[in-house]
Amino acid sequence: MGKPKKHYKKNRGGAGQNRAETEAFLKKNRTKPDVIETSSGLQYTIKDPGTGKSPDEWSTVEVNQRILLVNGTVIKNTYHGTETDVFTMAEAIDGLKEGLALMKEGGKFLFVVPPDLAWGKRGAGSKIGPYTALIFDIRLEKVL
Repeated sequence: MGKPKKHYKKNRGGAGQNRAETEAFLKKNRTKPDVIETSSGLQYTIKDPGTGKSPDEWSTVEVNQRILLVNGTVIKNTYHGTETDVFTMAEAIDGLKEGLALMKEGGKFLFVVPPDLAWGKRGAGSKIGPYTALIFDIRLEKVL
């Protein structure tokens, strides 16, 4: 008989575990007094409304953002670096397309993007598992 196989836990978590953790987080988050929930399930909090223009579906945006999993794991953070993120609205996940359209330049929002508005059942890369909600602490620096 050979050696027993070792089972390693994936960093991105299993579908069932992620779905349960996500559903519990979304349920608790929607009860906070400053959280607004859209009909699609996107949850957001306005930290600073901003005063500039809003992006549309053809815009390119420049943002500073901190992206987290619901357990607090940071996926990306541009706030402490020297470079912002620049991308087209067409490139953004559905939750960000919807959320960024609500913002004005200079605004800072906190978005909780449910899995069906993010990467759904497939996840993305090694950090974002299936059925994972994402938290975006995002400032819309400029609509280009």
